[in-house]
Amino acid sequence: MPDELKNPEFVEYRGQQVKLSELLNDYRDMRHKLAQSKSENRSAVIRRRQEKSLKPYQAELIRMQQYLEQTKTRMIIVFEGRDAAGKGGTIRRVSRYMNEKRYRIVALGKPTEEQRHQWFFQRYVAQFPTGGEVVLFDRSWYNRAVVEPIFGFCSEQEYQNFMYGVVGFEKDLVRQGTILVKLYFSVTKDEQSRRFERRKTDPLRQWKLSEIDAQAQDRWDEFTRQKYEMIKRTHTSNAPWTIIRSNNKYRARINAMKTILNAVPYERFNKELDFVPDPEIVISGARELEIMEAQAIREGRFTG
Repeated sequence: MPDELKNPEFVEYRGQQVKLSELLNDYRDMRHKLAQSKSENRSAVIRRRQEKSLKPYQAELIRMQQYLEQTKTRMIIVFEGRDAAGKGGTIRRVSRYMNEKRYRIVALGKPTEEQRHQWFFQRYVAQFPTGGEVVLFDRSWYNRAVVEPIFGFCSEQEYQNFMYGVVGFEKDLVRQGTILVKLYFSVTKDEQSRRFERRKTDPLRQWKLSEIDAQAQDRWDEFTRQKYEMIKRTHTSNAPWTIIRSNNKYRARINAMKTILNAVPYERFNKELDFVPDPEIVISGARELEIMEAQAIREGRFTG
Protein backbone atom coordinates (compact mmCIF):
# COMPACT_ATOMS: atom_id res chain seq x y z
CA MET A 1 0.00 0.00 0.00
CA PRO A 2 1.44 3.41 -0.90
CA ASP A 3 2.69 5.45 2.05
CA GLU A 4 0.05 8.15 1.51
CA LEU A 5 -2.76 5.63 2.01
CA LYS A 6 -1.34 4.72 5.41
CA ASN A 7 -1.68 8.36 6.41
CA PRO A 8 -4.46 8.79 9.00
CA GLU A 9 -5.65 11.83 7.06
CA PHE A 10 -7.16 9.37 4.56
CA VAL A 11 -10.16 7.12 5.14
CA GLU A 12 -11.88 4.53 3.01
CA TYR A 13 -15.22 5.77 1.66
CA ARG A 14 -17.27 3.69 -0.79
CA GLY A 15 -14.24 1.61 -1.73
CA GLN A 16 -11.98 4.61 -2.27
CA GLN A 17 -9.38 6.41 -0.21
CA VAL A 18 -10.62 9.91 0.52
CA LYS A 19 -9.09 12.74 2.48
CA LEU A 20 -10.79 13.02 5.84
CA SER A 21 -10.79 16.85 5.67
CA GLU A 22 -12.58 16.76 2.30
CA LEU A 23 -15.12 14.31 3.61
CA LEU A 24 -15.80 16.51 6.64
CA ASN A 25 -16.13 19.57 4.43
CA ASP A 26 -18.63 17.75 2.22
CA TYR A 27 -20.55 16.67 5.31
CA ARG A 28 -20.68 20.21 6.68
CA ASP A 29 -21.77 21.52 3.29
CA MET A 30 -24.57 18.95 3.11
CA ARG A 31 -25.69 19.80 6.65
CA HIS A 32 -25.76 23.52 5.77
CA LYS A 33 -27.75 22.92 2.58
CA LEU A 34 -30.19 20.65 4.41
CA ALA A 35 -30.73 23.22 7.17
CA GLN A 36 -31.18 25.96 4.57
CA SER A 37 -33.67 23.83 2.66
CA LYS A 38 -35.65 23.10 5.83
CA SER A 39 -35.68 26.80 6.69
CA GLU A 40 -36.89 27.74 3.22
CA ASN A 41 -39.57 25.06 3.36
CA ARG A 42 -40.73 26.30 6.77
CA SER A 43 -40.84 29.87 5.44
CA ALA A 44 -42.79 28.74 2.39
CA VAL A 45 -45.30 26.87 4.56
CA ILE A 46 -45.72 29.92 6.82
CA ARG A 47 -46.24 32.18 3.80
CA ARG A 48 -48.83 29.79 2.36
CA ARG A 49 -50.70 29.71 5.66
CA GLN A 50 -50.60 33.48 5.90
CA GLU A 51 -51.89 33.95 2.36
CA LYS A 52 -54.66 31.43 3.09
CA SER A 53 -55.64 33.33 6.24
CA LEU A 54 -56.14 36.49 4.14
CA LYS A 55 -58.79 34.85 1.95
CA PRO A 56 -61.79 35.38 4.29
CA TYR A 57 -60.99 39.11 4.34
CA GLN A 58 -60.49 39.13 0.58
CA ALA A 59 -63.97 37.56 0.29
CA GLU A 60 -65.30 40.39 2.46
CA LEU A 61 -63.67 42.91 0.14
CA ILE A 62 -65.66 41.41 -2.73
CA ARG A 63 -68.84 41.75 -0.65
CA MET A 64 -67.86 45.34 0.13
CA GLN A 65 -67.42 46.00 -3.59
CA GLN A 66 -70.91 44.66 -4.27
CA TYR A 67 -72.35 47.07 -1.71
CA LEU A 68 -70.52 50.01 -3.30
CA GLU A 69 -71.81 49.02 -6.73
CA GLN A 70 -75.39 48.57 -5.52
CA THR A 71 -75.42 51.93 -3.74
CA LYS A 72 -73.31 53.72 -6.40
CA THR A 73 -70.92 54.83 -3.64
CA ARG A 74 -67.46 56.09 -4.55
CA MET A 75 -64.42 54.97 -2.52
CA ILE A 76 -60.82 56.19 -2.47
CA ILE A 77 -58.07 54.41 -0.54
CA VAL A 78 -54.80 56.32 -0.18
CA PHE A 79 -51.65 54.30 0.50
CA GLU A 80 -48.83 56.47 1.79
CA GLY A 81 -45.61 55.80 3.71
CA ARG A 82 -41.88 55.54 3.35
CA ASP A 83 -40.23 53.60 0.55
CA ALA A 84 -40.20 49.84 1.20
CA ALA A 85 -42.92 50.19 3.82
CA GLY A 86 -45.10 47.52 2.17
CA LYS A 87 -47.66 49.62 0.31
CA GLY A 88 -47.43 47.78 -3.00
CA GLY A 89 -47.69 44.30 -1.49
CA THR A 90 -50.75 45.32 0.51
CA ILE A 91 -52.42 46.84 -2.55
CA ARG A 92 -51.90 43.58 -4.45
CA ARG A 93 -53.49 41.55 -1.63
CA VAL A 94 -56.40 43.95 -1.22
CA SER A 95 -57.25 43.94 -4.93
CA ARG A 96 -56.35 40.32 -5.77
CA TYR A 97 -59.89 38.93 -5.97
CA MET A 98 -61.84 42.13 -6.55
CA ASN A 99 -64.02 42.62 -9.60
CA GLU A 100 -61.55 44.09 -12.09
CA LYS A 101 -64.26 46.20 -13.70
CA ARG A 102 -65.01 48.03 -10.47
CA TYR A 103 -61.60 49.03 -9.13
CA ARG A 104 -58.45 50.78 -10.36
CA ILE A 105 -54.93 51.10 -8.98
CA VAL A 106 -53.44 54.53 -9.67
CA ALA A 107 -49.71 55.25 -9.37
CA LEU A 108 -49.01 58.54 -11.11
CA GLY A 109 -45.52 59.44 -12.27
CA LYS A 110 -43.96 62.88 -12.48
CA PRO A 111 -46.34 65.56 -13.77
CA THR A 112 -45.95 66.72 -17.36
CA GLU A 113 -45.05 70.32 -18.10
CA GLU A 114 -48.72 71.02 -18.83
CA GLN A 115 -49.83 69.41 -15.54
CA ARG A 116 -47.28 71.44 -13.58
CA HIS A 117 -49.22 74.58 -14.50
CA GLN A 118 -52.67 73.16 -13.75
CA TRP A 119 -54.55 73.28 -10.47
CA PHE A 120 -52.49 70.90 -8.32
CA PHE A 121 -55.32 68.44 -7.60
CA GLN A 122 -56.48 68.31 -11.23
CA ARG A 123 -54.52 65.25 -12.37
CA TYR A 124 -55.63 63.34 -9.28
CA VAL A 125 -59.30 64.32 -9.67
CA ALA A 126 -59.12 62.96 -13.23
CA GLN A 127 -58.46 59.54 -11.67
CA PHE A 128 -61.26 59.66 -9.09
CA PRO A 129 -63.87 56.89 -8.99
CA THR A 130 -67.29 56.93 -10.54
CA GLY A 131 -70.32 55.61 -8.66
CA GLY A 132 -69.73 52.07 -7.38
CA GLU A 133 -65.99 52.13 -8.06
CA VAL A 134 -62.92 51.85 -5.80
CA VAL A 135 -59.67 53.65 -6.63
CA LEU A 136 -56.50 52.69 -4.76
CA PHE A 137 -53.80 55.36 -4.89
CA ASP A 138 -50.26 53.99 -4.61
CA ARG A 139 -48.99 57.34 -3.36
CA SER A 140 -51.26 60.29 -3.87
CA TRP A 141 -51.53 64.06 -3.67
CA TYR A 142 -49.63 63.71 -0.38
CA ASN A 143 -46.39 63.54 -2.37
CA ARG A 144 -46.52 67.32 -2.03
CA ALA A 145 -46.60 67.04 1.76
CA VAL A 146 -43.49 64.85 2.11
CA VAL A 147 -41.38 63.92 -0.93
CA GLU A 148 -41.63 67.11 -2.97
CA PRO A 149 -40.49 69.61 -0.31
CA ILE A 150 -37.63 67.36 0.80
CA PHE A 151 -36.20 67.05 -2.71
CA GLY A 152 -37.03 70.55 -3.87
CA PHE A 153 -39.71 69.46 -6.35
CA CYS A 154 -41.99 72.26 -5.17
CA SER A 155 -41.53 75.72 -3.73
CA GLU A 156 -42.26 76.64 -0.11
CA GLN A 157 -45.29 78.62 -1.31
CA GLU A 158 -46.61 75.62 -3.27
CA TYR A 159 -46.13 73.42 -0.21
CA GLN A 160 -47.95 75.83 2.09
CA ASN A 161 -50.78 76.30 -0.44
CA PHE A 162 -51.23 72.53 -0.50
CA MET A 163 -51.20 72.11 3.26
CA TYR A 164 -53.74 74.91 3.60
CA GLY A 165 -56.02 73.68 0.81
CA VAL A 166 -55.99 69.89 1.19
CA VAL A 167 -58.16 69.86 4.33
CA GLY A 168 -60.99 71.70 2.60
CA PHE A 169 -60.51 69.64 -0.55
CA GLU A 170 -60.95 66.37 1.37
CA LYS A 171 -63.80 67.74 3.47
CA ASP A 172 -65.71 68.58 0.30
CA LEU A 173 -64.88 65.19 -1.18
CA VAL A 174 -66.31 63.36 1.83
CA ARG A 175 -69.28 65.75 2.13
CA GLN A 176 -70.31 64.78 -1.39
CA GLY A 177 -70.41 61.10 -0.50
CA THR A 178 -66.98 59.67 -1.27
CA ILE A 179 -65.59 57.22 1.29
CA LEU A 180 -61.97 58.28 1.85
CA VAL A 181 -59.53 55.99 3.68
CA LYS A 182 -56.02 57.36 4.30
CA LEU A 183 -53.43 54.74 5.31
CA TYR A 184 -49.85 55.57 6.26
CA PHE A 185 -47.48 52.57 6.37
CA SER A 186 -44.83 53.07 9.05
CA VAL A 187 -41.62 51.02 8.95
CA THR A 188 -38.55 51.37 11.18
CA LYS A 189 -35.23 52.60 9.85
CA ASP A 190 -33.50 49.26 10.40
CA GLU A 191 -36.25 47.33 8.63
CA GLN A 192 -36.25 49.75 5.71
CA SER A 193 -32.48 49.29 5.40
CA ARG A 194 -32.87 45.49 5.40
CA ARG A 195 -35.49 45.67 2.65
CA PHE A 196 -33.33 47.99 0.55
CA GLU A 197 -30.42 45.52 0.82
CA ARG A 198 -32.67 42.73 -0.34
CA ARG A 199 -33.76 44.79 -3.32
CA LYS A 200 -30.15 45.29 -4.32
CA THR A 201 -29.41 41.56 -4.43
CA ASP A 202 -32.76 40.15 -5.57
CA PRO A 203 -33.18 40.43 -9.37
CA LEU A 204 -36.96 40.19 -8.94
CA ARG A 205 -36.96 43.29 -6.72
CA GLN A 206 -34.21 45.44 -8.25
CA TRP A 207 -36.74 47.31 -10.39
CA LYS A 208 -38.15 48.82 -7.20
CA LEU A 209 -34.96 50.74 -6.45
CA SER A 210 -35.05 54.44 -7.29
CA GLU A 211 -32.88 57.52 -6.80
CA ILE A 212 -35.08 58.53 -3.89
CA ASP A 213 -34.57 55.12 -2.27
CA ALA A 214 -30.84 55.75 -2.25
CA GLN A 215 -31.35 58.86 -0.10
CA ALA A 216 -34.18 57.58 2.11
CA GLN A 217 -31.89 56.36 4.88
CA ASP A 218 -29.61 59.43 4.85
CA ARG A 219 -32.61 61.76 4.98
CA TRP A 220 -34.59 59.70 7.48
CA ASP A 221 -35.02 62.59 9.94
CA GLU A 222 -36.27 64.93 7.21
CA PHE A 223 -38.90 62.40 6.14
CA THR A 224 -39.92 62.00 9.79
CA ARG A 225 -40.37 65.74 10.29
CA GLN A 226 -42.46 65.99 7.12
CA LYS A 227 -44.53 62.99 8.22
CA TYR A 228 -45.25 64.71 11.55
CA GLU A 229 -46.29 67.97 9.88
CA MET A 230 -48.48 66.13 7.39
CA ILE A 231 -50.38 64.19 10.05
CA LYS A 232 -50.62 67.18 12.38
CA ARG A 233 -52.12 69.43 9.74
CA THR A 234 -54.21 66.98 7.70
CA HIS A 235 -55.58 64.50 10.27
CA THR A 236 -59.19 65.63 10.59
CA SER A 237 -62.51 64.16 11.70
CA ASN A 238 -63.63 64.16 8.05
CA ALA A 239 -60.50 62.54 6.67
CA PRO A 240 -58.46 60.93 9.47
CA TRP A 241 -55.13 59.19 9.05
CA THR A 242 -54.70 55.57 10.08
CA ILE A 243 -51.13 54.46 10.75
CA ILE A 244 -50.22 50.86 9.90
CA ARG A 245 -47.10 49.50 11.60
CA SER A 246 -45.60 47.49 8.76
CA ASN A 247 -42.38 45.85 9.97
CA ASN A 248 -44.35 42.60 9.79
CA LYS A 249 -45.83 42.59 6.28
CA TYR A 250 -48.45 39.93 6.97
CA ARG A 251 -49.85 41.67 10.04
CA ALA A 252 -49.83 44.99 8.19
CA ARG A 253 -51.78 43.51 5.28
CA ILE A 254 -54.50 41.82 7.29
CA ASN A 255 -54.97 44.87 9.51
CA ALA A 256 -55.10 47.22 6.52
CA MET A 257 -57.89 45.03 5.14
CA LYS A 258 -59.78 45.26 8.43
CA THR A 259 -59.42 49.04 8.41
CA ILE A 260 -60.75 49.29 4.86
CA LEU A 261 -63.68 46.97 5.56
CA ASN A 262 -64.62 48.86 8.72
CA ALA A 263 -64.88 52.08 6.71
CA VAL A 264 -67.85 50.80 4.68
CA PRO A 265 -71.31 50.05 6.17
CA TYR A 266 -71.91 46.88 4.14
CA GLU A 267 -73.49 43.71 5.51
CA ARG A 268 -70.79 41.27 6.62
CA PHE A 269 -70.46 38.06 4.64
CA ASN A 270 -68.88 36.18 7.56
CA LYS A 271 -70.16 37.66 10.81
CA GLU A 272 -67.90 35.38 12.89
CA LEU A 273 -64.73 36.80 11.33
CA ASP A 274 -62.58 39.04 13.53
CA PHE A 275 -62.83 42.59 12.20
CA VAL A 276 -61.13 44.25 15.18
CA PRO A 277 -57.75 45.79 14.18
CA ASP A 278 -54.69 44.85 16.22
CA PRO A 279 -53.92 47.88 18.44
CA GLU A 280 -50.19 47.16 18.11
CA ILE A 281 -50.43 47.51 14.33
CA VAL A 282 -53.21 50.03 13.73
CA ILE A 283 -52.71 53.46 15.32
CA SER A 284 -54.91 56.51 14.90
CA GLY A 285 -53.32 59.64 13.49
CA ALA A 286 -54.00 61.46 16.76
CA ARG A 287 -52.26 58.73 18.77
CA GLU A 288 -49.30 58.74 16.38
CA LEU A 289 -48.84 62.45 16.98
CA GLU A 290 -48.79 61.84 20.74
CA ILE A 291 -46.17 59.10 20.31
CA MET A 292 -43.98 61.24 18.07
CA GLU A 293 -44.22 64.26 20.37
CA ALA A 294 -43.19 62.09 23.34
CA GLN A 295 -40.19 60.84 21.33
CA ALA A 296 -39.20 64.42 20.55
CA ILE A 297 -39.32 65.35 24.23
CA ARG A 298 -37.25 62.32 25.29
CA GLU A 299 -34.66 62.39 22.52
CA GLY A 300 -34.76 65.95 21.26
CA ARG A 301 -35.95 64.91 17.78
CA PHE A 302 -38.57 62.84 16.00
CA THR A 303 -37.32 59.28 15.49
CA GLY A 304 -39.99 57.34 13.61
